[in-house]
Parts: sequence; C-alpha cells; structure tokens
Amino acid sequence: MGKYYIIIISIICLLFALSCKESDGTIIKGDIANLSSPYILASYLSADSLVIDTIPVYDNKKFNYKVNIDTLTAFSLYINDGSTVVFADNGQKVTVKGDALYPDVIKVSGNEVNNDLTAFKNDNQDLLKQRGQLLNDLNVIKDIDSSRNNSLSKSDGISNLNLLNHELTLKAEEYIKENPTKLSSLILINNFFTNSDTPKSLERVLGYLEGDVVETDITKRLQVYSQKLNRSAEDATIPYFQLTDSEGKLINSYNFKGKYLLLSFVSNTGIESHETIELLKDEYEVINKDSVQFVS
Repeated sequence: MGKYYIIIISIICLLFALSCKESDGTIIKGDIANLSSPYILASYLSADSLVIDTIPVYDNKKFNYKVNIDTLTAFSLYINDGSTVVFADNGQKVTVKGDALYPDVIKVSGNEVNNDLTAFKNDNQDLLKQRGQLLNDLNVIKDIDSSRNNSLSKSDGISNLNLLNHELTLKAEEYIKENPTKLSSLILINNFFTNSDTPKSLERVLGYLEGDVVETDITKRLQVYSQKLNRSAEDATIPYFQLTDSEGKLINSYNFKGKYLLLSFVSNTGIESHETIELLKDEYEVINKDSVQFVS
C-alpha cells in the first residue's frame, strides 16, 4: 500500500511541477540605464488586438515583464522618448540591456532573431550611436527655439542624419544578402527599406530572401506594399482615374498623357494641409507647366 502512496505522491509532484512550468509564461527581463520614468510601456498584437501593458521599473533601471503568448510575437518597449523591439515566443526568457539614451543599440538576447539583430547592432554600433546622439541633439535644438542659428544647425543635423541612414541602409542590405534565410533579414528590410526614397530598393532586397522566410505573412505584406510603391514611383504609368473639380467639370487621367502629374489630397481645415497647399503654390509658380501638372 505504501508503494502506491509513493507513486501517487510522485505523480502529484510531477503534475505540480509541470503546471508551474506552464504558468511561467514568457519573461522579458530588462536592465536599462538612464530611464527617466518609473515605468515603461509595452505593446504587442494579440488576436488582431493591440495590447498595451505598463511595466514598473525598480532600482531605477530594472524590470521584469511576464506575459502569456502562443507564438513568436514582436513587443515594442517604449523607453523615455524612444523605443526598441523585442521578439519572444511562448515560454522564452529574453533579456534586454542597454542605455535609454541610445535605444537603437539596446541589446536583446534569448532567441535566434534577437541574437541576430543584436549582432547587427554590435557590428554597426558606432553608426547607430552617432545617429542616436544626432537625434538627441536635434530634439534639443527643437526644444530651445527657432532662431536662425538653430535653424542652420538643424539643417546640418538633418543632412548628417540622412548620410548616417544611408550608410546603415547599405550595411543592412549587405547583411540581408549574406543571410537570405533569416528572419532578422526580414526585420531589417522592414526597418530600413519601407520608407526608402527609391521604391525599387524594397523590391530589390525582398528578392534576396530565400527559404521559409519568403512564405511568412510579413514578407507577403511587404511584397504587396512594394507593388503599391512601384505603381506610384517616378516614371510609373498612372492608373486610370476620374475626378470632379470645384466647378463640376470631369478630370480624367488621360488628360495628362505625356506629362508628369502630382496628385495631392489635402483638407480645408488641417494646419498641415494649409502648409502643404502653400508649398504646392510656391512650386507651381516655378515649374515647367508644359510638362508638369498639379491636381489637388
């Protein structure tokens, strides 16, 4: 009889241990210097819903975030004025370390995609820190005033920022070429090429991808987005449209055959729309109206 009791107790202990293990969930543990708030925010998508959690900070820099998820999930951690992205799957333990002043170089470890992205950050740490410092400086200039000297400094800063972004984009493309099957390459495409000034570049880097990563939902969405960009790129053939102007006359796309056409959609009330309209008016005064037309 005692033997059966031992077996039953052993089974109960095993079930208890398994239940405890299952309840551990996913844990994201952080150690971030220079935090300016007693909490950080985390957001992620769950069943097509956006979830936002508040994570308390202790010892001015540490946090433990426990969450239950079923699949690989991207978490955006909002730290001071910046953010960093962490990838975690069910039951994983992920660590986040770095400086809140430089969110682009925060190091994340705990699974392959985090480790790969951190390796990219390590290889390009100098460029990323320069960009982070430049962004901090531009924010300071914006907060001080709008004097001429500061405007010139801001212009120089934006030029330098564009150069750094260009260098980082080249580094990202090099990484993607060398790692066409990795999910980290897909993440870099999303980070560096979706807002590119040259739509063809997104199509080009998507063409580097190989293997299972090509079949992911993210890749398919980026491919659709790339096709849309290409349809609106310079020298692309304009799709057919028909609009009615303020006088009730019909405007057809074929009326502009052989010309460049700038289509703009603006509001009568928004401040930004008024600024856009003024910019368009200024440009319209100096363009060659035989080859370019504006429709707003």
